[in-house]
Amino acid sequence: MISIDRQQIFSGTKDAAPALSLDVAQLERYLTAEIAGFAGPLVIKQFKGGQSNPTYLLETPARRYVLRRKPPGKLLPSAHAVDREYRVISALHRQGFPVAEALVYCADESVVGTPFYVMGFVDGRVFWEPQMPQSTATERAAVYASMNETIARLHSFDPAKIGLADFGKGENYVARQVERWSKQYRASETEKIEAMERLIEWLPKHIPAAAAVRLVHGDYRLDNLIVAQNRPEIVAVLDWELSTLGDPLADFSYHLMAWHMPHSESAAGTASLVGHDLHALGIPSMSDYVDAYVARTGLDPRPALPVYLAYNFFRIAAILQGIIGRVRDGTATSDFAPAKAEMIRPLADKAWDFARQA
Repeated sequence: MISIDRQQIFSGTKDAAPALSLDVAQLERYLTAEIAGFAGPLVIKQFKGGQSNPTYLLETPARRYVLRRKPPGKLLPSAHAVDREYRVISALHRQGFPVAEALVYCADESVVGTPFYVMGFVDGRVFWEPQMPQSTATERAAVYASMNETIARLHSFDPAKIGLADFGKGENYVARQVERWSKQYRASETEKIEAMERLIEWLPKHIPAAAAVRLVHGDYRLDNLIVAQNRPEIVAVLDWELSTLGDPLADFSYHLMAWHMPHSESAAGTASLVGHDLHALGIPSMSDYVDAYVARTGLDPRPALPVYLAYNFFRIAAILQGIIGRVRDGTATSDFAPAKAEMIRPLADKAWDFARQA
C-alpha cells in the first residue's frame, strides 16, 4: 500500500519559489483596473498541488481568487495553453456546468512574466487519494456517482451549441493524440524505454472507431475535482489545460486508470485503487462504473476498453516524460517533478499489458 499521505502533501498553499514569484504591486494594480470590485491589499500564495501551470491563491479583504499562468522558460509546443483554459471554463460556466467563474485573461507578459488568467475561488474539498480514506462508504459511493454524472454531463454538450465549435479538430482525436504525445515524448526523452518504443509503433495501427465528437477534459480524475464542503457533490472541475474536441470514450476511460494504476511509494506517483477492498469502501467496481456512464450517455467504451486503456497509460507516461524534460531544462514547477521519472517505466509497462490484452 502507499505509505505516503498525499492528502497532507498536496493540500493547501505555500510560498512561491523565487523563480515563480509574482510582482504583487503590479498584479494588484492590473486586477483593480480589470475586475469589478477587486480591491487590495493583495496576498499571494502558490497552491502545492501538482499543476503543470503554476496556480496561485489570491486573497483580498473582500474575496479570494485563483490565478493560473504559463510557467516561465522553454516550453513544449502547444503546451500550457491558459488562453484555451479560460475560454472553455467561460463557455461551461454559462451553461451552469461546475467550473469556476472566469474573470479576466491577460496575454500581456509584462504583468507577471507570462500569460495568465484569474477565476473565482471555489470553496470545497479535494480528495488526493481515490480511496478517500477519511470518508464513509456512503459518501464515497455518492462522490463516485457525482464524478460519473459530471463527466457524462460534459460529454452531453454539443460543442457548437455552447460556442466551442472551433475548439479543436475533433475528428481522429485518438490518432492525433498518439502522434502528438509520441512527438512530445521524443522531444523530452531522457532514456530508452522498450515498452514506449513498442507502443509508439502499435497504437497507430489499433485506433478504436471514434464516438461522436464532444468536448473532452483531457485530465479528468478525482483530484482535479472540488467536492462541496458539506455534501458529496462535485462543485468544480479543475485543470482544463488539455481540453479540446475529441473522442469522449478516450476522455472517460482516462480516469478508469485509477482502478489499474501501478503503486508508487513516492509523492510523485499517481494514486491507485489497486489492492483496496472496493466493496467495503463503497467504491464501485470499474465495470459497474463504466455501466453507469453507458446508461447516462448511451456511449459505450466496453468493446475497445483495453485499447483505450493502453492509449491512456501511454499518454500519461508521455506527459510525465514531458515533466522530466522540464526538469532537464530547468522549467519544472512542482517540487515532486524530478521523482516522476520513476513512474514512466511502470506506466509504459501497464500500457503494453493492455495492448497485449487487446
